[in-house]
Amino acid sequence: MDSIPSLNTLGSIRTTKNGETFESFKKGADHEQPLSPMARMFHEPDFNFYIICIMGFKTKLSPDVFKENLVHTFLKNRRFSSLQVMDKENGSMKWIPTHVNIDDHVIIAKLNPNIKSPDKFVENYISNISRSHIEITKPLWDLHLLDIKTSEVEGTCVFRFHHSLGDGISLMNLLLASTRKVSDPEALPTLPGNKKLGAAKVASLWSTLSFLWNTCVALFMFMLTAVFLEDTKTPMKGSKGVEHRARRFVVRSVSLDDIKLVKRAMNVTFNDAVLGVTQAGFYRYLDNKTTDSPHNMRFRATTIFNLRSTTSINDFTDTDTDGTWGNKIGYSLLPFNIRPNKDPLDYVRDANASMKRKKASLEPMFTYYFTKLVHMLFGAKVAVKLIRKVLYNTTLLFSNVPGPQEEITMFGHRVAYIAPSCYGQPNALLIHVVSYMDKVMFVISVDEETIPDTHKLCDDIEESLRNIKASTQTA
Repeated sequence: MDSIPSLNTLGSIRTTKNGETFESFKKGADHEQPLSPMARMFHEPDFNFYIICIMGFKTKLSPDVFKENLVHTFLKNRRFSSLQVMDKENGSMKWIPTHVNIDDHVIIAKLNPNIKSPDKFVENYISNISRSHIEITKPLWDLHLLDIKTSEVEGTCVFRFHHSLGDGISLMNLLLASTRKVSDPEALPTLPGNKKLGAAKVASLWSTLSFLWNTCVALFMFMLTAVFLEDTKTPMKGSKGVEHRARRFVVRSVSLDDIKLVKRAMNVTFNDAVLGVTQAGFYRYLDNKTTDSPHNMRFRATTIFNLRSTTSINDFTDTDTDGTWGNKIGYSLLPFNIRPNKDPLDYVRDANASMKRKKASLEPMFTYYFTKLVHMLFGAKVAVKLIRKVLYNTTLLFSNVPGPQEEITMFGHRVAYIAPSCYGQPNALLIHVVSYMDKVMFVISVDEETIPDTHKLCDDIEESLRNIKASTQTA
């Protein structure tokens, strides 16, 4: 496969050799805005995260249509039309508006008409994207168009954003604001659970004490993990330097009705059902990888929580009057049940019990504000070292993102699936779960040196869902 072409330097801006300082950088200029502490952290060498969003389409891709619409959507947002410039004197960074040539950001894949396996080609192409970074001499985003038919779709596009532009929720909202319902071409899509979010509520002395206890225990474990407490070494635990290696991205869809059946039968949440299925799938995978049956191991996920007050789809601007933009996420450490269970439903029960404790605590909010405090007192390098150690000492990152409930189009192209993910994280395994129409996508990002058989892991998750579903029907 051809390597991903490098991005050209903007002709209107003169740069130094390393692209760090620009002729247009003038201290105190009215149009300059500083990067937030969280955004600045994502420029540290060992914390250089990128968000990607793979979208499959039921119709052939039209590059000119994408380019024309991106000019009127993405480029209305200052973050997508500004450079991120570093002040060498103090290490701070600022947004500086610049002229954007859309052709520098839309990359059309060169395709061999005699490709034997289009599915494998697309998978390899996306993996190859994770080997590269976007040059800081231009706004830190791009779009890759692969106008090739696979077994599931007529064409694939891959949006790539540097994490400093925003977190997954804000960037997903930007993408969805660029879509419309198939049933109503003028209407934005609808997201499930589109309501105000708030802190956990307590209704009695006992629940108040339980809330405080859960918070204290969670924070104690978080600090131990940041210092030394590491998960058990397993075939899914990454080694040092994993954040600098290429990733493999695999998307596996399951029936939304099957997940809902488990949810209703066990009276749990959607997240509980998904986590239970994932835990059961991990046990199946590790049981086949090791001579001894997995049990009594420390196996944890760093789960990502959205701290915004609302999850509604917003417009393209970044005025942030409602907290839409930025990196407003907290982390929570979630223990996984990786042991044999005679009853497959026990995996869902354990997930439900763990999530109840996490919801009755302030752990995500603490990790967010504590990281900002460390950054303010000691700088970005120390804050990154803290969070990176927590991520590395756990086994995986886990995130659940709600998607549209109805079929949508993007710039006139009918969307078959949406699959967000990341690379650059110090974990060998990252799972995003996103719902769309009647499907639930498990989007798996792995370090292939650690997990070379990603499709086998997907098979085990899918088989676990079948077993859990069958168990609910016989219970």
